[in-house]
Amino acid sequence: MDNQNAPGNLSVPYKKLSDEAALLPRPSILLPHLQESEKKFFELVASGDVLAVQEYLAKNPNFNINCVNFQGVSALLIAVQNHMETMVEYLLSQPGIDIGDCILHAVKDNQRKILEALLQKISEIAPSLEFVGVTHSTDFPDYVTPLILAAQCGHYEIIELLIQRGHTISKPHPPSCRCADCRVHLERDDLLHAESLRLNLYRAVSNPAYICHSTHDPILVAFQLGNELKECSSIVPEFRVAYAELSVEISNFAVDLIACCRSTSEMELILKQSAGMSSRIYSLPRLALAMDYKQKTFVAHPNTQQIVEATWNGDWHEYKLKSHFVLYLLPVIRICALPIVALMCLAMPNHSLTKHWSIPLNKMISHIAAYLVFLVIIFLESNMDKAGQKRQPPNSGLEIVIMVFVAGNIWSNFRMLLLIGPKTYFKKLWNWHAVINNALFLLTFLFWMASYFDAINNDQVDLERKYWHHLDPLLIAEGTFAVAVIMAFFKLLFFCKLNYYLGPLQISLGKMCADMAKYFTIFTIIIISFSAGLCRFYQYYDGMVQIDENEMKTQQVSSFVDLSSTLKTFFWAILCMAPLESANVIIENLPGETPKTTIINKHTFTEAVGYICFALFEVLIVIMILNMLIATMSSTFQRVLDNLDVEWTFGKTDFYIEYMLQTTTPSPFNLIPTPAGVTMFMEMMNGTRTAGNTEMAGGCCQRSPAGKKNAMNRQDNEMEYPALMSLLVQRYFREKDEANQAASEMDLLRQEIHELKALLNDIIAEKED
Repeated sequence: MDNQNAPGNLSVPYKKLSDEAALLPRPSILLPHLQESEKKFFELVASGDVLAVQEYLAKNPNFNINCVNFQGVSALLIAVQNHMETMVEYLLSQPGIDIGDCILHAVKDNQRKILEALLQKISEIAPSLEFVGVTHSTDFPDYVTPLILAAQCGHYEIIELLIQRGHTISKPHPPSCRCADCRVHLERDDLLHAESLRLNLYRAVSNPAYICHSTHDPILVAFQLGNELKECSSIVPEFRVAYAELSVEISNFAVDLIACCRSTSEMELILKQSAGMSSRIYSLPRLALAMDYKQKTFVAHPNTQQIVEATWNGDWHEYKLKSHFVLYLLPVIRICALPIVALMCLAMPNHSLTKHWSIPLNKMISHIAAYLVFLVIIFLESNMDKAGQKRQPPNSGLEIVIMVFVAGNIWSNFRMLLLIGPKTYFKKLWNWHAVINNALFLLTFLFWMASYFDAINNDQVDLERKYWHHLDPLLIAEGTFAVAVIMAFFKLLFFCKLNYYLGPLQISLGKMCADMAKYFTIFTIIIISFSAGLCRFYQYYDGMVQIDENEMKTQQVSSFVDLSSTLKTFFWAILCMAPLESANVIIENLPGETPKTTIINKHTFTEAVGYICFALFEVLIVIMILNMLIATMSSTFQRVLDNLDVEWTFGKTDFYIEYMLQTTTPSPFNLIPTPAGVTMFMEMMNGTRTAGNTEMAGGCCQRSPAGKKNAMNRQDNEMEYPALMSLLVQRYFREKDEANQAASEMDLLRQEIHELKALLNDIIAEKED
């Protein structure tokens, strides 16, 4: 008997014992469960019959009113979720009632009266508990307070109630912050908890309902929060999508607010707000701030663009009615009028014609006209005959004119740098282009001077060019001047922004350059990898010549003989311009058995390795990476086309703002000091420029109003702006409420249609039976 019951015995009795053991109860996850009496109590609470609940509790005086089911739901929470105000008030009157996370559920469901009752009860128990989260909640993290949840849900009245009771939200610090508190939290706090807390705080403070309660300038707060959220999306890649969505939502909130404007005066009042701008040189500071934060949708909105176009065109209303031929001919015609413009700005700055020339549109035409003259002059200088060039600077007579033009361009760029500050100035790539272009012209002038003094000191003016040193000052000057001329003509692309058809192409070109910069890293790694392995692979064969039977000579290509030639071969291979014989191994003829015979040896393995590596490089670069780059550039162009109006309008507005700050007189006439220009420069140096003086920043020949009048205007704006924001917020929430009502009515209609369809199907089925 003992052997039969042993574990090693495969008899039937042991199998039955094993099955019975497998069915025995085992330890599991322990969850609370309701007794029959507690289930009865839950049913009575869910029915909403207060009298029945009162009788049940009277019959069971020792009943645990705080019992919960396996989901952690209490009877009070059932009453809150079912919106039973009377039942909630009765349960709160019971001694020892545990509120738990019912406050958060009342906030989530937007139940104001129930929330007031719960807050009143918890303030009687422990007043400080209403301002913090719930530690052991199955639905909410412990850091979610009532105000944070109300702000996330966007319940305007609940937010107002909680703020009146003293609830607050601490604005989160961005991930890049390294203050003392952030360093302590970074070292001690749990990373997931800290990042989740920051994300939930941003969701709360970026909700339109909370923003409207926390500030009188919601547009400025929307810009700043949108910029912070973009920064968070780049620093915290784990929550990149969530931060990016929040950034888009809060940007749309600012757009929705200006969409509620009903008049030009309202829109002008918004765009003339200077809060958030350290510089007061702009006539439309809020527009410049939107450009700085890259709020493209805000800038491209029709309400914004109407103000921008009105400022740009000024009193020249007939400009839009002219034909394209006349529009393109205007800069050429303006060339003749440039001396008159400069003279009137100097002698009659308050003349009506001078003011007409001072509008941004006319300033642009004047600057284009002067720049065309500059391009013609440098083209003539670049096209001078160099066959008989002596070893001295060119002496065509145009050099002085070019120097004066370049001096005017440098002063214009330096003035813009002082106006908007280095940080804003160097954010734009076209400003970098201007700095580099002017630097190349200055280098050209310096090497012209060096060549002049060298010719005087060494007396080698008639030395023929082929004997010149490769670093001769005149050769360097010609090189820098050639590059400077290329860059100067390249700036014509900048004026393409104004054209509806060429503008998107110019924007796409800039974004494609960014794509190429990304792929440049991959190209560099691949080229360096192959060059490191093949840099001297064919060094021994360099210069060898092989003669075949037909007396045909074949020379070894200098492809993989040193690092420079290897890099050169691979670079031209990207463009499919490398020699086909680059991977061939050529060995010179070897002496044969007799004096007149030769032997041709072949290093097949070495050549095979070279061919395989070169072919693999071609496949990786040309077939894969290069085509990926083309696909990426096509995708970039398509994205620009899909968002054509916004992208082009944003780029055009950037162009407008720059010429709003330019002087009326272009280079080189801007070197002539005008009374208004001198006044503006002195005020700028003394730091006394105000928002009312922005007209002088826009044109050197415009005089600003008196300072007292400007101060009064700013006070009026400060008084009117909060009132305007109140109106816009009211319109915003009204339109949002109507949209939600329409959406809810559509949902009800869909539900009724679905029920009707199900009923018809049942009737048809009964008839068929």
